[in-house]
Amino acid sequence: MEMKRLVSTVLAGVMAFSLVACGESASTAPATDSGDAAPAAEAEAEAEAPAEAEAEAPAAESAASGEPITLKMWCIATESDSNRHAYEAAIADMQAKYPEITLEWEAFENQSYKTKIKAAVSANEMPDIFFTWSCAFLGDFVEAGKVYCLDAAYENYKSELPEVMLGNTTYDGKHYGVPLTMNIVGLFANMDLLKEAGYEEIPGTYEEFIKCCDALKAKGIIPFGCAGKETWCVTEYLESVIEKSAGADALNDIFLGRETWDNADVGAAVDTFQKLVKDGYFDPSGIGLTNDEVKNNFMAGKYAFYMNGTWNCADFANNAEFFPKVKVSEFPVINADKAKLGQLIGGPSDTLAVAASSPNAERAADYTFELGKLICHYGYLDGCGLPAWTPYGDTSSVNELTQAVAEICSNADTYVLFGDTAMDADSANTYLSYVDQVYGCQVDGEAFIKGLAKDIR
Repeated sequence: MEMKRLVSTVLAGVMAFSLVACGESASTAPATDSGDAAPAAEAEAEAEAPAEAEAEAPAAESAASGEPITLKMWCIATESDSNRHAYEAAIADMQAKYPEITLEWEAFENQSYKTKIKAAVSANEMPDIFFTWSCAFLGDFVEAGKVYCLDAAYENYKSELPEVMLGNTTYDGKHYGVPLTMNIVGLFANMDLLKEAGYEEIPGTYEEFIKCCDALKAKGIIPFGCAGKETWCVTEYLESVIEKSAGADALNDIFLGRETWDNADVGAAVDTFQKLVKDGYFDPSGIGLTNDEVKNNFMAGKYAFYMNGTWNCADFANNAEFFPKVKVSEFPVINADKAKLGQLIGGPSDTLAVAASSPNAERAADYTFELGKLICHYGYLDGCGLPAWTPYGDTSSVNELTQAVAEICSNADTYVLFGDTAMDADSANTYLSYVDQVYGCQVDGEAFIKGLAKDIR
């Protein structure tokens, strides 16, 4: 029951900030006041309902209407992805309930998928249902007229999926995406390694954090692992450093094009991040590794810290030997004049959408809502993130690490969505190119902000 209360509080808080990242590009509907107890009460009431109740919802029957059809879906739930089980379990449930609908699905690696789905949109060769990130990433497809409007289908699910959770997938007042779970960037720590360096807890201030990293190095322990082969992994570190230096509002305004990249605080933050690299806090071999390789190294005890999405809680919880060693926190504040604790990178982003070109778009829309609800349910139970949908059934099995993330989010002040999602495609590609150069120590903070201010207009 305590966990359900906590999740209800977190849902209310997330709802209050779910529109922050996209701003004018998303719905103009106001965000819910975080002091309003109604969403929390509704979420807790739903959480108490038995799992069987959701199966009897009349809205779900709409997915089964009509002749037998085949739907194709693309996603990023590869065999090694934390969300794989949630997709498999949800799809199995859907196949059992709707045998007349055949779902053919493929999963692709994160970075390559971004290129693949953009190419498919350009060529008008999209699957019926596709995974996407929200805000500008999906917004580019919507603007091109390639995404099916979900307003009609959403009417059947409004009681289970709060309107405000759709803020990052709403454009010109119309809904185009089905949210799954929401995540933040977490600072994961191997506490066995920290204890070797004399630390019983993750340091709460930046000064102590640096001292901890120095103590780890003195013990021959590498503080950080980061996958240079997948630039989004580098942004998990860099964006956290920028946010805790320049402040969430400044970073968000830059991502959304309201302000220029030519910001001295951002430049200083980039230099701070690069100093961590130059001072040997990062595994030098990481620049040529994938995220899976780095995560496995972290669980094997090669690094003390791993900065990445909280969807990783699932994989950590499933590793019986490693799980007792790991804790999670948020990155400490670097400049208290501009930033504070509770400013987080992340928010509702993972989304399913329906192609406007689908010959079965109407039925695919209903199917996608119900599938999305199930993926959210199983993903939450697995520890892959916090739910965008109102939780139902018994949630007592949610692991302690995900509960810790929920606690962090319950104290959140602001969420800034991941940069390569918040920005339009061209701007995101330019940004990621500069991030690569920063990690490779090819440009400093001044060159970073001046170059992006010139190249992103």
